[in-house]
Formats: sequence, structure tokens, C-alpha cells
Amino acid sequence: MSSKVDFAPFQPLDEFLLDLSRFQAPNFRNIDKWTNRIINNLLYFQTNYFVMALIIFTLIGIYHPVDMIVGCLTLAGAITIFITISNMKQELKRFKKNYPIVGVLCIIALCYFFIYVLGSVAVFCFGIAFPLFIILLHASFRLRSLKNKMSNKMEYVGLKRTPMGLLLEGIGLEEQAAS
Repeated sequence: MSSKVDFAPFQPLDEFLLDLSRFQAPNFRNIDKWTNRIINNLLYFQTNYFVMALIIFTLIGIYHPVDMIVGCLTLAGAITIFITISNMKQELKRFKKNYPIVGVLCIIALCYFFIYVLGSVAVFCFGIAFPLFIILLHASFRLRSLKNKMSNKMEYVGLKRTPMGLLLEGIGLEEQAAS
């Protein structure tokens, strides 16, 4: 079993979207088969998907640069504040007890700020969610080829490790597709 991570090759546009690609609606009643198709397409077209997501995210960032930056900074700040506050419970309890009005004013100010930048947060989240939606749509409808199946078998037996394979393994989906 190889421990080295290899980047999957970029699949030609002909195979990804144009002449050689075949699309068909998945059988929504057979969730296992549909999940298998998605996972295998994620593994086979992973480099194409990463590039496509980066292009879409960049285009949204170019179209709404201020909103993307403000949304990113707001979410990063909110996460940082949450982690900081959750790590200092005793100090926070003492502060709220000693200065109740300051605590209420801080909450009101944070709520106002979050409502003020909500549009920017929505644009940033759309910049992440839209590429993921397009990837899921493509992976769901793209039929697998023989080349796709052989490449995925190499991933499953451990002859080749890729970033998408490690990601799917980390969330517990790769083993499901291999069985």
C-alpha cells in the first residue's frame, strides 16, 4: 500500500463535458448505486472539479470582491470569537455578572454587525456552495467509463492515493463505494 499522495491527472474537456462524456439521470430509488456513481466520479474527475470550483469561486470573488472579503473575514472572526469565548467560560461568567449592561451591549452590537454583513456572508457562502452544487450535479449525472472504473480500482486497492481519496476516506465514504 502506497503512502505517497499523487494528484490525479486533469481529464480532457472532451471526456469531462463534451463529445466523449455521457450523461444520464441517476436512479434516485437506488441510493447505493447513485452514491457509488458520485464517489467514483469525484475520484476520477477530482482535479477537474478542484479547478472548476476555484474558477467559479474566483469569478464570484471578481464580481463581488468586497462582499467576498467581508464575508470571509466575518465568518473567520465569528469562528475565532466562538472558540475564544468557549475556552474562557469562568471569566465570561464573572464578566457577565460584574458588567451586565456591557454584556448586553456587546450582544446587540454583534447582532447588528452580523445583520449588517449578512449580505456579504451570503455571497461568500454562495461562492463555496455553488461550486459544490455544480460538482455534485456533474458527479451525479456523468456515467462512468472503463478508464474511470480502472482508475478507481487502483485507488481502492491502495496503489494510488489522491487528495479526494483521502478526503472521502476521512468522511467514511470511500469504503462504501469500494464494497
